Amino acid sequence: MIDSMTTTTNRLDELCEVLLMGPGPSCVPPEVYRALARPTIGHLDPRFLGIMEDIKSLLRQVMGTGNALTLPVSGTGSAGMETCFVNLIEGGDRVLILSNGVFGQRMADVAQRLRAEVDSLEFPWGTPVLPDAVRDRLEQREYDLVAVVHAETSTGVCNPVAEIGSLVRACDTLYLVDTVTSLGGIPVTMDAWGADVMYSGTQKCLSCPPGLSPVSFSDRAVAKLQARATPVPNWYLDLTMIIKYWAGATRVYHHTAPINMLYGLYQALRCVVDEGLERVFERHRQAHNQLVAGLAEMGIEMLVDEACRLPMLNAVKIPAGIQEAAVRQMLVQQYDIEIGAGLGPLAGRIWRIGLMGHTARSENVHRVLDALRWALQQHTEG
Repeated sequence: MIDSMTTTTNRLDELCEVLLMGPGPSCVPPEVYRALARPTIGHLDPRFLGIMEDIKSLLRQVMGTGNALTLPVSGTGSAGMETCFVNLIEGGDRVLILSNGVFGQRMADVAQRLRAEVDSLEFPWGTPVLPDAVRDRLEQREYDLVAVVHAETSTGVCNPVAEIGSLVRACDTLYLVDTVTSLGGIPVTMDAWGADVMYSGTQKCLSCPPGLSPVSFSDRAVAKLQARATPVPNWYLDLTMIIKYWAGATRVYHHTAPINMLYGLYQALRCVVDEGLERVFERHRQAHNQLVAGLAEMGIEMLVDEACRLPMLNAVKIPAGIQEAAVRQMLVQQYDIEIGAGLGPLAGRIWRIGLMGHTARSENVHRVLDALRWALQQHTEG
């Protein structure tokens, strides 16, 4: 009798290269794949400690900060989100979430689980957070922390984080910014924004596989962490212990670092810095403009107004009468191209086309436009 768990097929052999043009992950450049395949060494090996130091330096450059506490957390962007909240929030703290999409809602959920007093200032999906509304709310109540998503992945909206930061700076409040989708695709200047806490992810515009989340804490945020009355409730994400491994003359083991993933992040950051941040941003802008123009020729509109539209995450209105899931399936099956569906109230109303990191190239835009044109024609004729 053949064991039901036994197979003669190696599932990895079935994989092919897919053009990743959804909301993440993005395509990974060859240099990063080669880095991931380097020999694994110990997490306390001096050569690996040198890579860790370079990663911190490269992250500061890309994140626009001089914060000493800047490092990648072991886990995806959601782990970065949770790291920021569990280290800074205690029961009864007052938290204001500026929400206009899925990830603002997720912030509120995390803060509520920590027994914070959470207020959510909601804005319609597909529109930005309005600074005047934030100002009014801050005049009504004091908060321990204000949080916002820079690039809302669920809608394609870029929020005015610099303007919000200027409002928060006038209060004795920590300012937290989610840059999971924006880091490496548009300017991120943590210190200039007045942000105290920031987190991101590797799988979007940094074009490294998912598995790490860069975070950065200002001196003010570190002071809040050190003044906690209660222990950080999540042991694995407790920065008071993690920092002892990432800094100092004597490295203290906390958990075994994902060594090869850190190789990949190191190389991905090198790729961004070597290309030059401004060139990277311009490449994303050009790819976005090319996509918007091509969609317009097909009569397809964008969801978000141009003034607050992200270049790396494009929310595209689905033409009337089109079954959006059928089109996405056709793109995968016939062209090996992945685009994303809408979430929440935008489900069935939009596609999300990602132009992130290594994916943001003219040839990829041509390819998805040709494929979408064919798929819509087949769908209509069918």
